[in-house]
Amino acid sequence: MHICICVCTYKRNRLLKKLLLKLARQETAGEFTYSVVVAENDREQLAKAVVDEIASSSPIPIRHCVEPRQNIAMARNKAVTNAYGDFIAFIDDDEFPSDDWLLTAFRTCIKYNAEGVLGPVRPFFEHQPPVWVVKGRFWELPDHPTGYRLRWREASTSNVLLRRRVLDGIEGPFRHEFGSGGEDHDFFKRLMERGAVFLWCNEAIVHELVPPERWRRRYLLQRALQRGQAAKELTDLFEARKSLLAIPLYALMAPFLLLAGQHRFMRCMVSLCDHVGMLLGRFGYTPMGDKYLS
Repeated sequence: MHICICVCTYKRNRLLKKLLLKLARQETAGEFTYSVVVAENDREQLAKAVVDEIASSSPIPIRHCVEPRQNIAMARNKAVTNAYGDFIAFIDDDEFPSDDWLLTAFRTCIKYNAEGVLGPVRPFFEHQPPVWVVKGRFWELPDHPTGYRLRWREASTSNVLLRRRVLDGIEGPFRHEFGSGGEDHDFFKRLMERGAVFLWCNEAIVHELVPPERWRRRYLLQRALQRGQAAKELTDLFEARKSLLAIPLYALMAPFLLLAGQHRFMRCMVSLCDHVGMLLGRFGYTPMGDKYLS
């Protein structure tokens, strides 16, 4: 069995180097071999030197490829095109895995005979953040018991291992219309509609580096707007109506929550921006443009 780990990167050389060094130390227990392909979403190819440096002394094969058009879906497709093996894993360039990440995900996938396995992404702060940032839990997603069957809205490519065969006959597999994000939800939605089963493995952990610039309120609100905007292709009329009701509700709640604490106020504002972005995107207005936030 061979696993190819796909990493898409854009101007994050320091973080990419940290990730590649961690990936080179993955435990296998002799149950599989693995390699890494780095798809750089930047025509300047600034990451190539980093990849070449790590690859020159790495015990595993590491390859570099380029998608010059600024589009995360196209970058993921470039990575898949250059990947080989029985399984494909995805991890983001601002994350780093536990040493048994790949082995744990692989064993879970085999045990349950699933098409793929996803795991938790937990925040890692290089510096102590403000109290309201920690209390707000803006980077923490819900955990599930191992073996839990995921719905498509609960799935992403930030920590996933899937069988290569599930990509057979699926267009893209990531659609370029989702160039600013949301391409992973669309991807899993189409696969699950075909009957593919994706399960959760709570022990296959990766951590996301959260630098100080992501603590800023402006960043959190822009991120929420973009997240909502990216869902425009996946938003039906029923969900648009829900957003129409949610927006005035959150707007009314915000002043009162400010008195209850900065973290509660910001969670309310993030939810408000999620719905605003979704509604605007649904009707063709994209306030954040087509580029995804770094």
